[in-house]
Amino acid sequence: MIITRLHHSYDIDNNKTTTEVNVNWFDIRNERFSILNRSDWRFMSDQSPSQEWINYRVFLRNLPQNYYDESDELTFGANAAADAWNEYTLPEGA
Repeated sequence: MIITRLHHSYDIDNNKTTTEVNVNWFDIRNERFSILNRSDWRFMSDQSPSQEWINYRVFLRNLPQNYYDESDELTFGANAAADAWNEYTLPEGA
């Protein structure tokens, strides 16, 4: 699961409303940690990870320093990090 900011709700007539919600760094870091842990096996000495996986793990590890923004008092850049993650082309098997 990638952190999503879109929340969908439906009324009694099945009309869909989509709203954008704020995320926080705690949730992003937890999901990032989980994905990194689940993909560690790809980097064991008997494996040959694809360049896409190498790039994806670098992207995940760099999320906090690339998107943390103290001037954004509401989310400190967590929304920007979540949006970038959702736009990232995932490697096969992710």
